[in-house]
Amino acid sequence: MGIETTRADRKGKEFRELPTDTNTSPNSRPKRSRRRPKKILPGQKKMLPVQKLFEICKEVFANGGTGIVPCSEDIERLRAVLDELKPKDVGLTPEMLYFGTQSARETPKITYLHLYESDKFSMGIFCLPPSGVLPLHNHPGMTVFSKLLFGTMHIKSYDWVADAPDAPSNASADVDLSEITAPAARLAKVKVDSDITAPCDTSILYPADGGNMHCFTAVTACAVLDVLGPPYSDPDGRHCTYYLEFPFTNFAVDGVSVPEEEREGYAWLQEREKPEDLTVDGAPYKGPKIVDQ
Repeated sequence: MGIETTRADRKGKEFRELPTDTNTSPNSRPKRSRRRPKKILPGQKKMLPVQKLFEICKEVFANGGTGIVPCSEDIERLRAVLDELKPKDVGLTPEMLYFGTQSARETPKITYLHLYESDKFSMGIFCLPPSGVLPLHNHPGMTVFSKLLFGTMHIKSYDWVADAPDAPSNASADVDLSEITAPAARLAKVKVDSDITAPCDTSILYPADGGNMHCFTAVTACAVLDVLGPPYSDPDGRHCTYYLEFPFTNFAVDGVSVPEEEREGYAWLQEREKPEDLTVDGAPYKGPKIVDQ
């Protein structure tokens, strides 16, 4: 997930395989991390899981930046640590107030627990009550690891269709034109549209693959830990953008043709303002302390 917020409640989102070629240009190739795992000496305590996650993130994203994807070896190292993470490792239980059922007359409020942020990466947890929604949004130039700690969540994600022409706002009479003012809609292909239930594997999205635009809907109360490398940053051009989505058949655009049986796998996405009913409240992280040495 990746909802942009203030530092107190910043999101730093999932569910995709490693791309066959994550580095698309010489500038997007990071240096491989060569730091060896620290050995535990006699008398030393074993490193806590969340501290281990932090240390791995520092190594994996040390040479990162916008559009730079870590090497496959580092991706697997970080994925392995997240796969083993449990709710108790970050001080969470489903019985906490964040996850309680809210009034049906109100849009469920989401809580964000800020763990860490630097110019290289961020770590945080989204706590969603039943029916809580993180609306469709993007992650520009980012590699994002999402670990569902508990609960069931519906994921719908998209990637842009390369070289497809845009749909102008007057391309269809089937859409309320008041909802689709400029900019024009862009064609996107569905990457994931399914429920996931913890425990499950960590999901990963990339700058141009893996479902870079996604929406999360809590089927039950759930918690998602996100690692973003690099984090959102307006000065660096990494702004969180929200989208409206329209069925493929709503627009008729010259040069765009999809077989009828595949049309449900495509949609037109158009930029929108941040939804007025989206409420993400920041709350202090009370789990095991992370020490930045």
